[in-house]
Amino acid sequence: MMPRDNMTSTVQKIAKQALMTFRNPYIVGEHKVFLENQSKLKNLLAEVRAADLKIVPRSVESASMMPPQRLAPPVTYMHIYETDTFSMGVFLLKTGASIPLHDHPGMYGMLKVLYGKVRISCFDRLEKPREGTSGVQFNPPLMPFQRSSLRPSVLRSVGEYTEDSGPCLLSPQKDNIHQIDAVDGPTAFIDILAPPYEPDKGRDCHYYKVLHAHSEAADRNSEAREQGDLWLIEIPQPSEFWCGGEPYPGPKVSL
Repeated sequence: MMPRDNMTSTVQKIAKQALMTFRNPYIVGEHKVFLENQSKLKNLLAEVRAADLKIVPRSVESASMMPPQRLAPPVTYMHIYETDTFSMGVFLLKTGASIPLHDHPGMYGMLKVLYGKVRISCFDRLEKPREGTSGVQFNPPLMPFQRSSLRPSVLRSVGEYTEDSGPCLLSPQKDNIHQIDAVDGPTAFIDILAPPYEPDKGRDCHYYKVLHAHSEAADRNSEAREQGDLWLIEIPQPSEFWCGGEPYPGPKVSL
């Protein structure tokens, strides 16, 4: 008889480790046990391949074979598993598609590319300056009500990931706001969020736009001009983005 460990699918092992990593909210963060479990989860996720989930990489040709009378969504989602602790699924992006700049309030996340290539741009919001935003100018000018949602921000990183890359990680404090772009063709990635989105508990998805500005102080100080001209403003979900759904074809998860 085949050993039990060899009969356990890769996705089942990942789900089990995700539950172990995030199930105790009292040790999530910088706690040693959490960091050790997070590292194990990252290592498991680094090994997953499209074939493990029975997902066949899509070519540009197959992605364009949708009947013309039916407009296909730029992004589709395959739901794998969800608990109160975490959610796991696969996003598939068509050629040239993007998941716009968005956040994950109070959430951890891991993303691992299964095929193709993605570019991930990560931002962090900074604390609102004490002097407010009255001296900051934008073109075109903002309406007064828009300024209340402005936050100075910093671009933390821009990186490209393929199936040979390790997972991309985010936390509530770092790289929490990001945009994901398909590069050079269709792409897919497995995604873990902990805890899942839950609007009733304050974990709703918000979308953002990057604004570049200048202030009188920044005009007088070249360093301030370089660091202080990046702002994020919350916007409605972009009209060109929507997400469809597809059945997940891979091994089932049971916890």
